[in-house]
Amino acid sequence: MQPHHQMNVLCCLSKSKSNLSSLLTYLKKIPHVRAIISEKLPANLSKFQVVITAPASAYNPAPKKLEQFVRSGGGWLGVVSLLELPISKLFGVSSGPIGLESEIRVLFQDINEPMADRLPDAIYVKGRYHPLQVLSEDVTTLLYADWHYQHSPVLVYRKVDAGRVACTTLQDFENSDLKRVIYRLLRKLSGQPVTAENLNVGILGYAPSVGELHGNGVNTTSGFKLHAFCDLNPQRLKVAKHRFPEAKVYSNAKKLANDDDVDLVIIATPPNSHAKLSLQMMTNEKHVVCEKPLALNRNETDRMLKMAEKMKVHLSCHQNRRFDPDFTAIKRALNEDLIGDLFYMETFVGGFSHPCGYWHSHEEISGGIAYDWGAHYLDWIVDLIPDHPTSVTAFRHKRVWHDVTNADQKRIWIKFEGGKEAEFIHSDIAAVRKPKWYLLGTK
Repeated sequence: MQPHHQMNVLCCLSKSKSNLSSLLTYLKKIPHVRAIISEKLPANLSKFQVVITAPASAYNPAPKKLEQFVRSGGGWLGVVSLLELPISKLFGVSSGPIGLESEIRVLFQDINEPMADRLPDAIYVKGRYHPLQVLSEDVTTLLYADWHYQHSPVLVYRKVDAGRVACTTLQDFENSDLKRVIYRLLRKLSGQPVTAENLNVGILGYAPSVGELHGNGVNTTSGFKLHAFCDLNPQRLKVAKHRFPEAKVYSNAKKLANDDDVDLVIIATPPNSHAKLSLQMMTNEKHVVCEKPLALNRNETDRMLKMAEKMKVHLSCHQNRRFDPDFTAIKRALNEDLIGDLFYMETFVGGFSHPCGYWHSHEEISGGIAYDWGAHYLDWIVDLIPDHPTSVTAFRHKRVWHDVTNADQKRIWIKFEGGKEAEFIHSDIAAVRKPKWYLLGTK
C-alpha cells in the first residue's frame, strides 16, 4: 500500500471563525496534512492543494488568482457563516434562509458516496438550520439536512474545469464525524482518492478472548479484507481456519512478515512481545495496530515510533475501551458543560478475589496491573483531563496473593498543570469496592 501524499491546506480565516479551531487541531494531527493559517490570501498559491475560506463571502467575487488556482486543478472549500453575504458564483449555490438553533440530522445524499464509508447513516450536528440553494445543474449535494421532512443541501461539491470547489453551512466542527467528513472532502478537493484501497489484514495471535473478535471486526469493516492468521499454537490455528476458512494461517511471525500481500497486522499477543513483533512487522513495511499496552517501557515505544517514521507506516494502539458507554457518557457530559471544569477524579477497578491464572497476573509478561486494566483507566484519565501532568506517584502493596507476581494493589496519583488531580486504584484485596468513577467539576 502506498502512503498518503502530502496535502498542503491554506486556511484563510477571519478572526471570528473560532468554531474552526477544533477542526484545525484535528487536521494538524494528521501526519500527511500541513495546515497553514492566514488572514489573507497570499500572492502565490502554487504550493497548496486546497484553500479553505471562512467566511466564504470573503472572496466574492473570487480573486483572479484564487479562481485560476481552482481552474488549473486546485480545490476550494468555502465555509458559510450565519451572516453570509452573497457567495461566489464559482460554488453554484446561494445562501438560503436561516432557521432555528437545533440539533440537526444530516445525511449523505448518496449512501454509496466513498466519503460515507465507515460513518454512521446519520450525523447529528448542533447549530442553526441554514440550507444552500442550488443554482447550477452541475452542483452535487453531498450532505443534506433532514428538516421538516425536506432534504435541504448543507454541503455541496462542484467541478470547475480541472479543479473542484465545495461549500458548506455546517458549523459544528467539534463533531468528530463531521471532522472526518471534512478531511475526506479535502482529499476529494485535492484530487486524491477519498478512501485508500482495500487493506489485506493479518492477525498475529489468535487468543480465545480477542482472535475471533478481531476477525469478525475486519470482515464487517469496509476497506479491510481478512488475509491471514498467525499463532504458535497449532490448535488455535485450527480453530481460526475453521472459523475463517478464507484466511491463510502461519505458524510463526516470520512467515507472516514475509507475506507481501499483507498490508496491516493486528498484534494480539501478550504485552511483553508487542515491541519485538511490531518492529518485525514494520521492518517488513506492514502497518501495525497493536493491542494495549503498546509496549512495557519508554525505550520500546521510542524504538517503535522511530521505526514507523523510518518505514512510513502507521502505528497505533488498540484502545477498545474508549467506546464503553459509561466513558462516552462522561465525555458527552463534559462536552455539554454539565459538570463544568473537571478538576478532580478517582477511578477504581477490583474486588477481593484470587487473580486469574493467565499471563495477565504475571508482571514480566503483562507489565503488571498498571499496564493491564490500568492501560484503559489511565487512557481515560488523560483523555478527560488533557492538561500536561506535572507529577506521577505510585504506591504498591503485596500482601495476600503470593503465587502471582502482580501487585495485590496499586494506586497511581497524577497531578496536572493548574492543580487538577486524578487517581487510579486497581485492587484485588478490596473487600468493599469503591465506585468506578468519582468526578468533581465546578458545577
